[in-house]
Amino acid sequence: MLFNSICSISFGSLFLFSISLFYLSLLCLFNNLVYFIEWDILTLNSCSLLMTFLFDWMSLLFMSFVLLISSLVIYYSKDYMHSDFNINRFILLILMFVLSMMLLIISPNLISILLGWDGLGLVSYCLVIYFQNIKSYNAGMLTALSNRIGDVAFLIAIAWMLNYGSWSYIFYIEYMKYDYEMNLIGCLMILAAMTKSAQMPFSSWLPAAMAAPTPVSALVHSSTLVTAGVYLLIRFNILFVDTYMSSFLLIISGLTMFMAGCGANFEFDLKKIIALSTLSQLGLMISILAMGLPNLAFFHLLTHALFKALLFMCAGSIIHNMKNSQDIRLMGGLVLSMPVTSMCLSVSKLSLCGMPFLVGFYSKDLILDMVSMSYINLFSFFLYFFSTGLTVCYSMRMVYYSLTGDFNSSSLHSLNDESWIMLKSMAGLLITVIIGGGVLSWLMFPIPNMICLEPLLKFLILMVCFMGGLIGYYVPKIFIVMNNLMMYKLSYYLGSMWYMPYISTIGINYIPLYLGLKAMKNFDYGWSEYFGGQLLYFSLKNYSMLMQVLQNNSLKTYFMGFILWVILLVGFIHN
Repeated sequence: MLFNSICSISFGSLFLFSISLFYLSLLCLFNNLVYFIEWDILTLNSCSLLMTFLFDWMSLLFMSFVLLISSLVIYYSKDYMHSDFNINRFILLILMFVLSMMLLIISPNLISILLGWDGLGLVSYCLVIYFQNIKSYNAGMLTALSNRIGDVAFLIAIAWMLNYGSWSYIFYIEYMKYDYEMNLIGCLMILAAMTKSAQMPFSSWLPAAMAAPTPVSALVHSSTLVTAGVYLLIRFNILFVDTYMSSFLLIISGLTMFMAGCGANFEFDLKKIIALSTLSQLGLMISILAMGLPNLAFFHLLTHALFKALLFMCAGSIIHNMKNSQDIRLMGGLVLSMPVTSMCLSVSKLSLCGMPFLVGFYSKDLILDMVSMSYINLFSFFLYFFSTGLTVCYSMRMVYYSLTGDFNSSSLHSLNDESWIMLKSMAGLLITVIIGGGVLSWLMFPIPNMICLEPLLKFLILMVCFMGGLIGYYVPKIFIVMNNLMMYKLSYYLGSMWYMPYISTIGINYIPLYLGLKAMKNFDYGWSEYFGGQLLYFSLKNYSMLMQVLQNNSLKTYFMGFILWVILLVGFIHN
């Protein structure tokens, strides 16, 4: 009963806040308003502790989307996690997660951003290890250690900002672009965003974080943790546009997009396929940022949040009915047993592929049009379009394995669409996926962009999507042949994210930890301890014991001392 009340209160409150913030974001957008609020928390002598908040259309709109998705995720968890004894702890963790994201979004100050940034990292670790087993612990440690690299970069940026006398970057960011020394802050922000948004070579933690419960994945992979790095780069975009940093970011994000698309085509875990899809879309957002189009990247950030949350909710419903089985080879024919879930999954997958007039179409089509009009090299152009084809390919492959054909699991099953709580959560997102693209497009880009392309270049987008869909749906046996026969090593290389999990676990995490253990044993617990603290301790102990013996008023002790003194005196006189 208590759990139902907590879920209902959380869902209702977050949903009402979401609607209110959406209305305020429209006011700021239409009237071109920005509110900068400083809260003087404490003043002591001449020192004041200030908390600053920035409310503009971007932060308010993003907060509205985060609260909408988190409210539906909490309502969805009411049924998905109903058998968990610690469900109240789970809801509170999600609320802390959302609060950290809110703090990060509205902060124009590096210190308060760090509070939200580290709050996301800490709570995400607690959520990844929520199901307490070895796999979850390993995934949580990999997630935490990978993100600590970016956290250290953030701390160095905070120290470097002292050169300006304040941590409110919003006052100095225009000047920082022309200050060559302060380009270091742009590099550090890029490193921090690369770890949080899992760009190469920090990509391996994102699929590993699938050890968390599915409602958490729906929240994390749509609008909170992984998008924090993208949002940070949107705010700092002016620092690295048209510099060597933007070229570096473009190639890294393009390779991440390509690598994730290849990996998803060789993956059989339902949640990991969707996680690699998130990784591919993050690469797309950051590559558009590197080309100097922050509003377009933010547009795709919002549209991606809607259809990816719906996609994870559908996957969670399927996994829940399959008794926690995530292997798509054991599924099949789900469209007959779970028609409503299959419909929502198909709509979200079509939106991911860029089906016209769904939410993903408005951003992805515009992105590829802008790429076609931009002055980028042939390699980056190839990565954009080939990765788009791979997206459609793994989407159709997943549909082939899970929704169509015959059911491949046990004949004794209870697949159904009777969970009304889950269906209502998915229905709320389904409406936004269908109508949200047009609404957002009209709000953010009221003046249409003039895009002038050759017919072949415009049809290239459709051809790439069409060919990717054909390959993914009709030729999945090619991947089976590659997995089992003559191209096993190539398929293993592509399917294992270019060996990045091994590099991350052994190269980035294991080796430094092992070296740290050896250094601690040999120095802190070894020679340093023997000649340092322990030597001082034993010396003081022995001298104090000697003094204790000398002060015991023993006649024999004084007599022996007297004889020793006489011998030393005679020897001195004799010499």
